[in-house]
Amino acid sequence: MKKGKFVGLCIFIFVLTFILGIISKFAIQPSWKKEYSVKWSDEIGTRISDVSYDSGEANKFDLYLPKDNTKENYGLVVYLHAGGFTSGDKKDDEDMLAWLTSKGYVAAGINYTLRTEDNDKSILSQSNEIKSAIPVVIEEAKKHGYNIDKLTMAGGSAGHCLAMIYAYRDAKDSPVPVVFTFGAVGPSSFFREDWDNYGLDKDADEAIEAAAGLFSVMGGVEITTDMIKNGSYQELMKPVSAYAWIDENSVPTVVAYGKYDRVQPYKGSLRLKKALEDNNIDFKYFELPHSGHGLQNDDKVVKQWMEAIDEYLAKYMPVEK
Repeated sequence: MKKGKFVGLCIFIFVLTFILGIISKFAIQPSWKKEYSVKWSDEIGTRISDVSYDSGEANKFDLYLPKDNTKENYGLVVYLHAGGFTSGDKKDDEDMLAWLTSKGYVAAGINYTLRTEDNDKSILSQSNEIKSAIPVVIEEAKKHGYNIDKLTMAGGSAGHCLAMIYAYRDAKDSPVPVVFTFGAVGPSSFFREDWDNYGLDKDADEAIEAAAGLFSVMGGVEITTDMIKNGSYQELMKPVSAYAWIDENSVPTVVAYGKYDRVQPYKGSLRLKKALEDNNIDFKYFELPHSGHGLQNDDKVVKQWMEAIDEYLAKYMPVEK
């Protein structure tokens, strides 16, 4: 198989399995989900849709403001949508954002420019768009009388990847302190030996070429087969490798990963866990022993994960009385 076709096939499979994982996740609705999912209504607050944060067509966000506008300060939760970096929309997370707003938080869903066959967008460009959006979201909330004094970054799958990048890489540049991050099944590192679910760990030329191609697309940089062979590609992938930015000052974290994830590598999540452990971060890591990317086969563990999110929100971003 020619190099271009093999790389293209690898990227296609990555995107397809991401989408299938998302479908399986949303097709299955556990009975307890209603505790953490709220249907939006005017009784909860006010929603301001499609506010622009930059000039791109996709550079818009939705802002959810709680009914009670009397508090001096509010915590902001940004929840970023899933979609394999190629699909999805902020409206997909309306129930999650409504739940957060019902608890008294300002919440926001942010769109970012998706990768297509006609552009060169990458995790790097998308993460930089999110970074540019945060100050605008905070200013928009302030304009409506909601002063933001702390921030939680969250998301699912691709959105989780982008949320972690902001929480660990960009927190130092945030207009307000980032105090917590949560999410599920987001890739946090790009070691080819971990990506055995795509065969990138093999020593065959085709596997090395595929790793170079896929990581080039994700990282928004040119990575050659020689870089893959000698390991120098890791430095180029650092800007989109959330785990690599974790240090002793990193924020508390709650994450969940499926042991049988065929979309993003389970082995990569263990690197994230180790980085959190090594730096003594207050974190909870939930392993779903029977689930894949959709977290569909371990209802009890998913419930524990959501309970931990609720616990950490109350601990690190308490709503003012």
